[in-house]
Parts: sequence; structure tokens; C-alpha cells
Amino acid sequence: MTSPAESVNAAKPEHHSESGSHWRILIGLLVGIVAGLLLYYATLVLVPAADRAAPNLFQSRVLFWSQAAVYWAEGFGKLFLRLMFMIVLPLVFSALTLAVVEIGDLKKLGSMGLRTLGFTAILSVSAVLIGLTLVNTFQPGKAISEEQRIALSEKYSTDAEKRVKQSQQTKPIRDVLIDLFPENPLQEMVGAVDGSSKGDGMLAVMVFALVCGMAFTTNPQQAAGFIGWLEGLQLVSSVVINFAMKLAPVGAGCLVFAITSTLGFDILRVLASFVLTALAGLALHLFVTYSIVLIVFARMSPVTFFRGSAEALLTAFGTSSSSATLPTAMRVATDDLGFPPRVSNFVLTVGATGNQNGTALFEGVVVLFLAQVMGVELSLAQQIQVVMMSVLAGIGTAGVPGGSLPLIVVVMQSVGIPGSAIGIIMGVDRILDMSRTTVNVAGDLVIAACVTESERKIEARNLLASQRLEKPATSVATTKPEDEASPS
Repeated sequence: MTSPAESVNAAKPEHHSESGSHWRILIGLLVGIVAGLLLYYATLVLVPAADRAAPNLFQSRVLFWSQAAVYWAEGFGKLFLRLMFMIVLPLVFSALTLAVVEIGDLKKLGSMGLRTLGFTAILSVSAVLIGLTLVNTFQPGKAISEEQRIALSEKYSTDAEKRVKQSQQTKPIRDVLIDLFPENPLQEMVGAVDGSSKGDGMLAVMVFALVCGMAFTTNPQQAAGFIGWLEGLQLVSSVVINFAMKLAPVGAGCLVFAITSTLGFDILRVLASFVLTALAGLALHLFVTYSIVLIVFARMSPVTFFRGSAEALLTAFGTSSSSATLPTAMRVATDDLGFPPRVSNFVLTVGATGNQNGTALFEGVVVLFLAQVMGVELSLAQQIQVVMMSVLAGIGTAGVPGGSLPLIVVVMQSVGIPGSAIGIIMGVDRILDMSRTTVNVAGDLVIAACVTESERKIEARNLLASQRLEKPATSVATTKPEDEASPS
């Protein structure tokens, strides 16, 4: 009779990555960026800023059609995101529960969880240290004049006030830990993706999935029916994902088109020092730190890793959401990188919310940059506090666009920086959000690679130990007939 754990493997849906899909996504992103910039500057030439208060008939039509183009492109991009988001919750619950069932042994589950947590801590701390080192070295905040600071603060004051209010709703650590165990799991599921749940949202859903998976392992035969239902849910999720990814080149292109056609390069010129510092930190962490970790802990070529994960990383860049990228990342991990499903399902679902080291790096950069802009001197002890709080805030960040901003305000206020100063960087946050989400998703895949290698080593040691135990028994069995045949 086939056990439920074995049936999980048997029922895994066959995924076949479409050849060149990451190139199509890249082309879609590039087309969206170029088209957005062309629209932005064409509109600026045809309708100068001075004429926008009272445009003539021709200028009114130009503004109408440019706004309509952005409106509908953004709408299609949001439709693509909705397709991805609507499958995140069923995929997270089914994949994480089945991963626990497939692991089977609760000791193995605990060991895998501790290794995942260990790699997350290492990558997050190193990320924040890279960011703080760059900000302290290049002092990007000193490049912003008083006039520019006031202008940016006033322009984005409404958004800044919204983020400050969100930061004031932050719960004490005791309540956060209690809310990890939901008293109403269905209520948490309803608000998990958009962050509207009263508890810990997606983290609470993941804890509920882990508890269900552990319960199933204690009595797998009686739970076989529900496990089969979860297998079907995962199969349906994969079908929806494959359909949604066919729209990815156009959907991701529309999202970046809406951003670039609205912002242009003007805001980037004002905040060039900040943007370049943040991007340099993210690039160093992505290509240097991850490469070292892959070589040392995963015994994997960085070239092989980045080539295999290209589709997931481009999807992350286009959607600015770890949660929306999760289905693609899970497929890429098993099909293109060859990680065992039990490892990739566990590490990636937990990492989509729990491992946000790109966000942790960004939070550290933002806090020190705004401290320099506002003239707030941070001591070494305060910078260490920023490191610790950025790492912890990165763990709790919602995997949706802009989900880190309220937590950045919390870190800022803890070291004496006014929360309203967040408005200074609001104009470039969406562009940098795309970059840090890419680093977040890459970090999840790097940890999956490391855990896969450690699992392989453990299995090899166990196999060697079992073979050593079998050898004496085999030798006794082969010599026994000879002993019986020998004369007394």
C-alpha cells in the first residue's frame, strides 16, 4: 500500500519550463521601460509644466491620451498581479503542508527549519552591514540640499503621513508572537495577501500549515483523504500559474511602463546619490555575497544558479512582490535548479515572508541616508541598533509592493529621525522596490540551494552508516553455513 508521503511525490504535477520564457519577460520589461520614458518626455515636450494649469485643445488631448495609456496599462499590469496573488494563498498552504508530510520525521523538519533560519540570519546581517558600510563611506545624504529636502518632503507629504500612521499600528513583540498562532485561521487567510488581517497574516497561515502538516505525520493513513485534496489543490495552482506566466511579458511590461511614464528620470537625478548607493549595495549582495555562499555552502556554480533562476528573478523585478513571484520561484527551483520539492516548497514558502535580506539592506540604507539628510548623528550603538531592527523588520515585511515602508518608519523613529522624513525617498521607492524584491527572491533560492546540499550530505552520511551496520550482519550470515558444516 502506498503511504501518503509517497503519494505526495507521485502526485507532483509535471512542470515543463518554456524555453526562453525569461528572455520574453526581459524583452517585455525593456519595452515597458523605453515606452514609458518616451511617453513621459513626449508629453513633457508637447505640454510643458507651465502650460498644464490651462492647456489648449491640442495639449488637453495629449494629456488625456497619455493618461489613458497609463491608466489602461496599469490596469492590465494589476490584472496580471491579481492572477498571481489569487493563487498564492492556496499554494502556500498546500505546498508547505505537503512539504512537512513529505519530510515525515519531525526531527528532520526541525533540523531543516534551524538550517533555514541560520542561513537567513547570516544573509540578512551581511546585507545590512553592506548597506551601512556604503552609506557611511559615500555619505549620500550630504548631496541633498535643504531646498531639495523641503520640496521632496512637501511633494510626498500625504504618502508619508499614511506610512507614519501605519507604523503606529505596530504591535509589541509579545503580541506578534501570540498572533503567530491564529485563533481563527480562516480570518487570517482572508487578509493574508493584502495585509488586512488582524493577526500576523501570512506568517500565521504558514504556522497553521506547519501545525497541520505535523499533525498529519502522526497519523498519515487516516489523513490520506485530506492529503489527496491538498495534492489536487497544488495541481490546480500549478495550472493557474502556468496560464498567468504566459501573460508575464506583457503584464510586467505594463507595470514598469506605468512607473516610468509617471516618474521619468527627474526624481532620479535629485536622489541619484541615494539610488546609486542602494543599488550598489543590492548588487554587491546579489552577485558577491550570494556567489560566495553558493560556492562555500551549496557547492554550486553561481553562473549555473543565476542562469537557472533568471525567470524567477525577472518576474520579481517586474512585479515588486515576493508573494506574487512565489509560484514561479517554486517551479524554477524544482525544474530548472533541480532542488527536491520537499526542500524548495518548505524554504521558499517560509522565505517569501521570513527571508527579506534585500529589504533589510534597503532599510538600513534608508535610515542612515535620512539621518544624514536631517542632520541626525547616529552613534555606533545606534547603528548597531539599526542593524538588529532592520534584520527583524525584514523578517516581518509583507511580500507586497511597498510593504517595507511602515517598518522603515519604526526603525527611523527608534533612533530619533522624524517619521515624516520618509517622504523624501517615496518618489523612488517603487523603482528600488523592484530591485530589492529581486534580491529577496534570489536569497530564498540561495538558501534552498544551501539546504539542499546539507540534506544531501546528511543523507550520504546516513547511507554510509547504514552500510557499515549491514556489513557485519552480512558476514555473519555468509559464514554461518560453513560453521554448521564443519565437523565437531
